[in-house]
Amino acid sequence: MSDAASDSRGMSGSRRRWLTVLGILVLVAGAIYGLYWLLYARFYVSTDDAYVGGDIVSVTSREAGTVLSLHADNTQRVREGELLAELDPTKAEVALDEAEADLARTVRSVRTDFAKVDQAKAQLASSRTALVQAEADRKRRQSAGNAVSAEELAHARDAAAAAKDQVHASQSALAEAEAAVAGASVARNPDVLAAEARLRDAAIVRAHMRIIAPVSGVVAQRTAQLGEQIAAGAALMAIVPLDDVWIDANFKENQLRDMRVGQPATVTADLYGGNVVYHGRIVGLGAGSGSAFALLPPQNASGNWIKIVQRVPVRIALDPRELRDHPLRVGLSASVSVDISDTSGSALGSPAQFRRMESAPPDEGMRAANTLIARVLAENGGR
Repeated sequence: MSDAASDSRGMSGSRRRWLTVLGILVLVAGAIYGLYWLLYARFYVSTDDAYVGGDIVSVTSREAGTVLSLHADNTQRVREGELLAELDPTKAEVALDEAEADLARTVRSVRTDFAKVDQAKAQLASSRTALVQAEADRKRRQSAGNAVSAEELAHARDAAAAAKDQVHASQSALAEAEAAVAGASVARNPDVLAAEARLRDAAIVRAHMRIIAPVSGVVAQRTAQLGEQIAAGAALMAIVPLDDVWIDANFKENQLRDMRVGQPATVTADLYGGNVVYHGRIVGLGAGSGSAFALLPPQNASGNWIKIVQRVPVRIALDPRELRDHPLRVGLSASVSVDISDTSGSALGSPAQFRRMESAPPDEGMRAANTLIARVLAENGGR
């Protein structure tokens, strides 16, 4: 019995020591976690509900036509301004030739209107001379007394009245001719300007037969086929600018309290795993939860209601250099961690920024039209 009791006491003492050690380890682990949370973890929020976002630029045809050639296909890289496709330009060229002829005809017609002013001035001068002669003849016959018959004097008076009426008619014709060309040269005449506008329109339509890449990126979703008759506005392909993608991270609503624009974030993509870490910054927080903008938003005021934690999209811009070294694709999954220690930024969003695309096709068409207009004016005396 004494040996059994001794063994029992030894086992009980050993168990107490192990429990004590375990308790100490738990307390140390708790203290370490407390310090970790106090000094580090509480300043970070993370989510794995994040995806790569990016612009998907749909390339459409501005005019109807038949696809004659394709210069880019899916997965191929293109640069802004490169030729993507060509449409049959036959009808556009015919319309351009017609507009050119119309401008030349209009310039000649306006020059004729200017010539009519000189003609009307000469006619008015001639009418005034005839009036002076008629008045002089009337006065001479009237002063002759009985030497001139009454009938001859009446004829002289009628001739003077007719000459006076002719002067009024010539003055009206001159005013009408001057009104047609007043205040402008041939090149600035309204009819010429209207013809120039029609020519520019035709030149721009001709330029639209060449479909140019609006941005640099990778071609996706090509639907255009050779020989296909397409309508104006038809989508031919899409371009994704992969050098300007971002992360849309969907954080829970209880994680947004201290989230601000400008806070740094680290991102890992499932494509590369944890070996590649992207560094970015918050550039904006969504205006509402995803369910608020859904096609069929929830109606919590009807039927049974179950509270669901909502998520709000947060946009994170990435370092362009890191994107060039390790490119991402739109739609890929990612994990995001945001440092929320600095809360000095805006909680609403960054100010709106002005963005503009310099569209190559209209510029090309406008340049061609201006050159053509200058040539037509010079050839037809419009300058």
